[in-house]
Amino acid sequence: MNDAIDRQFVLAVYPSSHGFAFVLFERPDAPFDWGMKQIRKRNKNAQTLEWIKKLVDRYEPEVLVFEAPSAKSKRTDRIVRLYRMLTHFAIIEQLSVSRYTRAEVRSCFATVGASTKYEIARVIANQIPAFMHRLPPVRKIWMSEDPRQSLFDAAALGIAHYARKDQGLV
Repeated sequence: MNDAIDRQFVLAVYPSSHGFAFVLFERPDAPFDWGMKQIRKRNKNAQTLEWIKKLVDRYEPEVLVFEAPSAKSKRTDRIVRLYRMLTHFAIIEQLSVSRYTRAEVRSCFATVGASTKYEIARVIANQIPAFMHRLPPVRKIWMSEDPRQSLFDAAALGIAHYARKDQGLV
């Protein structure tokens, strides 16, 4: 069998104020590629979209996964606009879109006793050893979020997608 034909990639994306992180999954426990892209210039949304387009063109994922901000979400207007742009892009590229709220991601990881972003990141690092060295330190109340956390947020979205798919909810 041809590996390229058998692969069904899921691309999970998590934008942040610094840029974005992505994890490309073959299976929930097998990321194929991952990374973080820092974007410093103006018009971050257009540049983020351009980078995501490059990833889609290169890997041809079947599903694009990203956050669905809830009404109580603290995501900036820029990020919310980016989510709309990603949805439009996915429609044009004929990709399936799966969006999950923070609460849905937390409920997915609650079964293993993880509820905070750090606890979820710790579970992911234990499940995917290649991520262990990227695990940020525990965040103190006075600290800003470590940019590496966005990689774990993207991975959590992808894993939540597989969990919901296995439950027949996707």
